[in-house]
Amino acid sequence: MRTTAIIVAAGRGTRAGGDLPKQWQIMRGAPVLAHTIRAFEPYVDDILLVMHSDDMHRAADLGQRAVVGGATRDASVCAGLAALANDPPDYVLIHDAARPLVSADLITRVIAALGDHRGAAPGVAVTDALWTGYDDLVTGTHDRSGLYRAQTPQGFHFDAIHSAHRVFEGQAADDVEVARAAGLDVAIVAGDDDNFKITQPADFARADKLMGQGMDIRTGNGFDVHRFGDGDHVMLCGVAIPHSRGLQGHSDADVGLHTITDAIYGALARGDIGQHFPPSDPQWKGCESHVFLRHAAGLARDMGFTITHIDCTLICEFPKIGPHAGAMRAMVADITGLDVDRVSVKATTSERLGFTGRGEGIAAMATTTLVKT
Repeated sequence: MRTTAIIVAAGRGTRAGGDLPKQWQIMRGAPVLAHTIRAFEPYVDDILLVMHSDDMHRAADLGQRAVVGGATRDASVCAGLAALANDPPDYVLIHDAARPLVSADLITRVIAALGDHRGAAPGVAVTDALWTGYDDLVTGTHDRSGLYRAQTPQGFHFDAIHSAHRVFEGQAADDVEVARAAGLDVAIVAGDDDNFKITQPADFARADKLMGQGMDIRTGNGFDVHRFGDGDHVMLCGVAIPHSRGLQGHSDADVGLHTITDAIYGALARGDIGQHFPPSDPQWKGCESHVFLRHAAGLARDMGFTITHIDCTLICEFPKIGPHAGAMRAMVADITGLDVDRVSVKATTSERLGFTGRGEGIAAMATTTLVKT
């Protein structure tokens, strides 16, 4: 089933304060909307932003397609649904841009519920006493039984919610109200107190604190060995170094890139190069190893991680690594998308002990650090 997330980001959010609408204010180095997008990317097939006309120039920076929204939330959702109608997904998740702390578990709960229901949305049961009031005085109480605080993403079968919006008249509190007006049953899935909507200035500090608590830091290690054979150069960390012998392997035998790649896979708990690129498959014969490293780095991004540091040590008596270390760092940085000051490539000998000391081959070890916020 193909699933699209519509992220509604056309509002101005004046109650949140600041010089920019709340979805464009910076938290932990990125706009609120960027954090929201990042939360959905691993779990949906594509994302559509619904934005204010004044903000459309920002869409390219976020790497997502976008359409212009309307004067109300209803109108913005309708604009998003209409934009998908020519190539409709099976499911659509409609989410507020100002809820950047939506969790993977919540997103997947909503999607799973759509297997049995035409609509599904997260709700948090009301547990506090409820009052009515006027002029700062309590005027009464209200039974809280069966009451929920509504959240997003609210998920639907695309055809059902598209039809419901087209015939709905007036303004709705959310898409669940539109769906129910059309006779659709909407399942309640467990919401999350952390999935709150940034509304007031103090909410930014609360969101920032929760993001820090939710940080996922991982470290991966890699180790690889390749023996010398015939050749006139060795490939090390993407750089061809002239040498009297070459390294043997199914691919180009770049022991440095192989080791870094395995370190990333290890941090992600996603196996090793052999699982993703089996040596028994002839299509990888002689393959340049940057292909493997780009795949590992892309997988990290898809899983919501940022590679923050790479440290690779090459173990050999020859060739000399020092004169080429700068070029190697630059190559690894380019392949992975890191700044070069986050990449370390260095070398050591084994004091002429063991197979590397005898000049039979080159070994490498690497450590990578990945962070998800």
